Amino acid sequence: MTDPGSLIGHWGYFAIFFIVVFGNMGIPLPEETVLVVAGYMVWRGQLHLPIVLVVGIISAVLGDNVGYWFGRRFGQTALRRHAGWILGSPARVEAMQRFVARHGPKAVFIARFVPGLRFAAGPLAGALGMSFRSFLSANVLGAAIYVPLAVGAGYGIGYGLGGYVERARRVIGDLEYIVLAAALVATVTLLVWRVIRALRARNAA
Repeated sequence: MTDPGSLIGHWGYFAIFFIVVFGNMGIPLPEETVLVVAGYMVWRGQLHLPIVLVVGIISAVLGDNVGYWFGRRFGQTALRRHAGWILGSPARVEAMQRFVARHGPKAVFIARFVPGLRFAAGPLAGALGMSFRSFLSANVLGAAIYVPLAVGAGYGIGYGLGGYVERARRVIGDLEYIVLAAALVATVTLLVWRVIRALRARNAA
């Protein structure tokens, strides 16, 4: 498969739009990677930040809305019957369904930040009969926060590690894996830092 960096470099904002839309609908496409790479390309001056943010938010909201109407149209029975190949085991589908049913619009917002649950929230909300107004509000709010965070992560990688990434890229020639590796290192470092802080706070209490 062509890496997201090449896709965005060739198709620009159209690549961001379609990959994020289909990724939010449940098709296994690397939407998170696309947003991070787009942020990195903003840092490089190849894309404009306002356009990336607008395209990313609109496509994320649109993809989830399609999922919502799918769930609303076909209902819980069809969703449980056909969602297993994407969502996993029936037990996992049931657990996701209970989560959405219990927390309502809050679950839609939270799901935006949870890989594997993000694209499931829309169909489940529709199947459970959540009002479209409530769903849309949570959907838009989640996208408005999630997309800038993902794009900002890519920009931050460029700002902090861009020189190293570019030198490595000239040698390796694969932007996607370099950016992902840098993002992984940054994420693990942040998680370790948070765990250490939590343990220190617990010991101090």
